[in-house]
Amino acid sequence: MSVDRYVVGIDFGTLSGRALVVRVADGHEMASAEHVYRHGVLTEALPGDSGVRLPPDYALQVPEDYVDVLRFAVPEAVAVAGIDPADVIGVGTDFTACTMVPARADGTPLCELPEFADRPHAYAKLWRHHAAQPQADRINTLAAVRGESWLPRYGGFISSEWEFAKGLQILEEDPEVYAAIDCWVEGADWIVWQLTGRYVRNVSTAGYKAIRQDGAYPSKEFLAALNPDFTDFVTDKVEQPIAELGTAAGTLTAQAAAWTGLPAGIAVAVGNIDAHVTVAAADAAEPGRLVAIMGTSTCHVMNGRQPQDVPGMCGVVEGGITVGLWGYEAGQSGVGDIFAWFIKNCVPERYAHEAAQRGVSVHEHLSDLAARQAIGQHGLVALDWHSGNRSVLVDHHLSGVIVGQTLDTTCVDQYRALLEATAYGTRMIVETFNNAGVPVDELVVAGGLIKNRLLMQIYADVTGLPLSCVTSTQAPALGAAIHAATAAGAYPDVPTASATMGGRTRSAFLPIPENVERYNALYAEYVTLHDWFGRGNHMMRRLRAIRAAATQPDMVRTAP
Repeated sequence: MSVDRYVVGIDFGTLSGRALVVRVADGHEMASAEHVYRHGVLTEALPGDSGVRLPPDYALQVPEDYVDVLRFAVPEAVAVAGIDPADVIGVGTDFTACTMVPARADGTPLCELPEFADRPHAYAKLWRHHAAQPQADRINTLAAVRGESWLPRYGGFISSEWEFAKGLQILEEDPEVYAAIDCWVEGADWIVWQLTGRYVRNVSTAGYKAIRQDGAYPSKEFLAALNPDFTDFVTDKVEQPIAELGTAAGTLTAQAAAWTGLPAGIAVAVGNIDAHVTVAAADAAEPGRLVAIMGTSTCHVMNGRQPQDVPGMCGVVEGGITVGLWGYEAGQSGVGDIFAWFIKNCVPERYAHEAAQRGVSVHEHLSDLAARQAIGQHGLVALDWHSGNRSVLVDHHLSGVIVGQTLDTTCVDQYRALLEATAYGTRMIVETFNNAGVPVDELVVAGGLIKNRLLMQIYADVTGLPLSCVTSTQAPALGAAIHAATAAGAYPDVPTASATMGGRTRSAFLPIPENVERYNALYAEYVTLHDWFGRGNHMMRRLRAIRAAATQPDMVRTAP
């Protein structure tokens, strides 16, 4: 009698990490466990007694929280699954990106060193750390002036979320911390380093977040033109051997085995991006299938057979999602975060009371009320830029707007308008792909927002596309597990593994023709608003500057 074999996928998200135990033979999800980061996201102050306050647009993390996921979530998931740990053959991981860890040569994060514990730039910079926008602006301007060949691969813009802008910010704001960085490491690679004892860069984050194209990073001449002290950034802090997705970065060390309770020596897959592994979980590697991973933000990823320059995209990278294809990435910086902000700040108490009486969440209650409205009944159109715009404008100093409010406008009206705004943002991305010669035929959705049926129907109606839903509720972790099974040799490649272990419900939501027509008119108004505030009008940036001038704490210790 054959013994079942298992893999563990570990998904490192914004607020927590999740471990999922998966059966290799059929992708059955045995059990999962979640560990919430003790320090969460640092946006106001550093932890401990330092008293160091943080400026606007900072989002930092403590890397030790990531290791705690290995210590707590993995053993719990294995225990709940009721399997013998000896039957686990591989581990795979995925990570939010671009999340950067400044580290010493042995992988120690700088924030763990006493001399840097009170220095904000010594901490991990979460993907949504947007304080490097001035550096990103300079990178984009200089690259355009110099005609850098890599710039069109990123739609003409480099994001403040990415490696180079964040690194340049450290150099210019805290040169001592910058000098102490031996390795400027993606979180995706840092956690694999902790598991294997080997630092190997994955091709995905290197391509999308570190501007690596055709085997090369930006030149020393370009970096020197940004700042003479930035000349050797790549050679001194970034360069590392590159590995393909779905291969093994190494094997589990004795120390990592002690943390996780898994056998030492099993395969550990090369690191990956949370959104990109979801393509495997959805069995959606074929070109034309745009996978939208909808959570606090949304990342849109898809494969193509050749590279095209797509304006405002996060990048196109050979093998960046699936070996042998060109992977495209776009995204929206705020989606679930916007809905959560609205619930927290803009809903009268009576709605919370009504939701409690019904035994549902405020989100569910407002969605049910909004579903009763005719399309356009609220008379509103909103911009989904509360966390800035990732695609297609690539400007994190943009902000949210709701137009059309009157004294009759209700919170239900505004809630529905925000749901619709995020769908309009996705349609903008879809149309940009189509216009650039990268056709989108199917929208595949993953993430916790799938359960909101109103939202899903709005997306189908706004985009005019059939909408499929990933069957797993832990899609990134499942995708990581599929890569682990491939790295362990159970399957010859990731598409073969995903055909057996992944899946989606095809056409779970279909566009309703009369709804599509009504939304076409509203989308035209969204485009007008989008272009008015997003292309050449600097009002939102001026307001940000005024806010920063009024609130900037200058990162100094405050009196106890």
